Amino acid sequence: MSTQSQTPYRVLARKYRPKTFADLIGQDVMVRVLTNAFATGRIAQAYMLTGVRGVGKTTTARLIARALNYPSGPTMEMPEVTPQCEAILESRHIDVIEMDAASNTGVDNMREIVDSVRYAPVEVRTKVYIIDEVHMLSKSAFNALLKTLEEPPPHVKFIFATTEIRKVPVTILSRCQRFDLKRLDAGLLAEHYGKICRLENVEADEESLRLIARAAEGSVRDGLSLLDQAIAFGDSKVRSEDVLSMLGVADRTRVIDLFEAVMAGDAAKAVAEMALQYEGGGDPQTILGDLADFTHWVTRLRVSPSTAERDSSRTALEKSKGKEFAEKLSIPHLARAWQMLLKGLGETANAPRPEQAAEMVLIRLAHAANLPSGDELAKLVSEIKQTPAPSAVTPKRDLPRLDPAPLATAARPATSLAVKPAQTTPTPPPDQPVAIANFEGLVAFVAEKRDIKLKTELERFVRPISIAPGKIEIALENGAPSNLPGELSRKLEMWTGQRFMVTVARSGGEATISSRRKAEADSAMREALQREDVKTYLKAFPGAEVTKVREPEAPALPEITQDEIDEEYR
Repeated sequence: MSTQSQTPYRVLARKYRPKTFADLIGQDVMVRVLTNAFATGRIAQAYMLTGVRGVGKTTTARLIARALNYPSGPTMEMPEVTPQCEAILESRHIDVIEMDAASNTGVDNMREIVDSVRYAPVEVRTKVYIIDEVHMLSKSAFNALLKTLEEPPPHVKFIFATTEIRKVPVTILSRCQRFDLKRLDAGLLAEHYGKICRLENVEADEESLRLIARAAEGSVRDGLSLLDQAIAFGDSKVRSEDVLSMLGVADRTRVIDLFEAVMAGDAAKAVAEMALQYEGGGDPQTILGDLADFTHWVTRLRVSPSTAERDSSRTALEKSKGKEFAEKLSIPHLARAWQMLLKGLGETANAPRPEQAAEMVLIRLAHAANLPSGDELAKLVSEIKQTPAPSAVTPKRDLPRLDPAPLATAARPATSLAVKPAQTTPTPPPDQPVAIANFEGLVAFVAEKRDIKLKTELERFVRPISIAPGKIEIALENGAPSNLPGELSRKLEMWTGQRFMVTVARSGGEATISSRRKAEADSAMREALQREDVKTYLKAFPGAEVTKVREPEAPALPEITQDEIDEEYR
């Protein structure tokens, strides 16, 4: 049997685990602090390492344990890997105890540590306790550790690691020197993976390494696991098309094409592109995620064009096309697309047919691409308001051809056949007072302006006292909005161009419109119940009751033709 077959394969994440602080990438701040601390002898009794998965928390803990027990003394310079160093790095040293808090959560486990710290180390100068995922400890276990952690024996050091720093009690944190390990930049990860490929004699193109680094999301270990998979997938050759197929993501060029289609409002092209990517093995949620990522990239370029030079994880095509889109698309349009994609990702994840949900998201995006943004709508409304009103005397040839069908059922006095065309009464200019004779007319005027909220508040809470040109005096019911008088004054000035002073009296005033309507309804109900025919019906049907009284509908009016309308305006 060959030696190769007897030696078990070690995954890249274990084979290339850093053995010195110089090998630890992306954590320069922490390395500098530790280097200065070891050089001056200011070594803390406990360290807290926090960060996302795969950024080097456990590796750093072992390196600190090795530095504390290096034969030449506590130092960060460790050129030689001694047997003691090798045992520490492989987590099999008798004096460097590693524990998983997820499986040792109770107070009894911490009592064992408290009882054992009194004994000196067997082989090295410092006994080190490394507790991983320390946030999993129970409250009692944390409390049992407090006193020992604050004043440990001089030969004992504690190193904690956690991904959930907020779950660690502040009493523990205050006794530790804390280091926050950063997510690694995608460009730095791609460079690191390239070095490992060269050491493994594996061919890998830059695009494939960028894809793996981006999929790793800042985690060295996640990226190395993907690289291991890509090497096996491509038979010791890492190619971008293989990585795309392995990850289930679309080619970046196709993502850009999809983005261009939806932003151009071409729903058919977007759906067709989605279908092609789905048939090629692309996951619908991943495709939308890539589309959201490119939308974010274009938005960043819109806000800060210099981002393209600083981000080494982006391809030349992404940089050039991103700049092109950033110059054409506005922030409101990009922000709206981003929000729709975020909502669509959730819908796709929960949909029974993810590809259908993804297609619906693309159709909504394409439809919304041609809609004006909120700012553009506000500007359009402002321009319409500033447009001069049409003349009161309109030539006959400019009259619109009215559809007689709606007019046939319109409610109007039977004695008059005249139907006034819409928009013939000009909006009164600011110097021409608006005549509001009474409170009912004021409410009707507000209703014409389509302000349902203000109309409802006037009917429910306002007791009218007097109305004069430019002055309105009212009293308010309990529960009325405090800003109602000011809102009424502001809206009237906006609609009419005239100033209205709205004063509020402490008492007095007529009943509110709502209370009057209720009183009228109650009176109509009482009158209806006194009618003989109603009494007969109620007696004939035991248990029946009158719930509402309505006025009889007006009879249908004769149909009016367009010729009659034209004749009326001759």
